[in-house]
Amino acid sequence: MAEQKKIAFLVDTEGIEQVELTEPWQHVEKAGALPRLLAPKLGQVQAFDHLTPADTFDVDVPFAHADPMDYDGVVIPGGVANADFLRMDHDAVRFVKQHVAAGKPIASICHGPWLLVEADVVRGKRLTSFPSLATDIRNAGGQWEDAEVRVDAGAGWTLVTSRKPDDLPAFNREALKAFGLQDI
Repeated sequence: MAEQKKIAFLVDTEGIEQVELTEPWQHVEKAGALPRLLAPKLGQVQAFDHLTPADTFDVDVPFAHADPMDYDGVVIPGGVANADFLRMDHDAVRFVKQHVAAGKPIASICHGPWLLVEADVVRGKRLTSFPSLATDIRNAGGQWEDAEVRVDAGAGWTLVTSRKPDDLPAFNREALKAFGLQDI
C-alpha cells in the first residue's frame, strides 16, 4: 500500500483567511492525504473572516523543525496579515525555496503568493493572486494574470494560484490534481 501523502499548510500565528485554510484542508483530507499545519511556533494560530477573528487552530510543526522533503505538497492560504508576516519569516521562506528546488507542487491563494515572491520562486512563472499583488509579482519576474485559477508547470514543478475565496472550488480542484490526489 502506498504511503499517505502529507500536505503542508503554511501560516503565520494570526491573520489567516479562515476559509482559505479550512476548505483546502477538508479537500486534502477527503482525498485521503494528511494535512499538517506549519507555523512559526507551536501553539495555536488565529484565523479571521476578513477582519473579524474566527477560529483558532493547533500547529503541528514549527517552520524551524520542518523538512520540506517530508511533504508532498504545500498550500499557502491568504489573509493580508498572514501573508505579510509569512514573507518576513526566514524559516518559512527557506521552506518554500527548498520545496520548489525539490520540484514539489505549491498551491497559493489570495495574498499567499507574497511568500513566493519573497522566496524568489516566481521568476518566469505565470500566476494569479489578489490583484494588489500584481506589481510585486511582475517586479519579481513573474507574469500576473487575472484568472479564477492559474496552473503553471514545468520540468518537475507545478504552481497553482487563485485570487480570492470565491475561486476556492477551482483552486481546490487544481491543487488536488497537482498533489496527485483525487477530488471526492
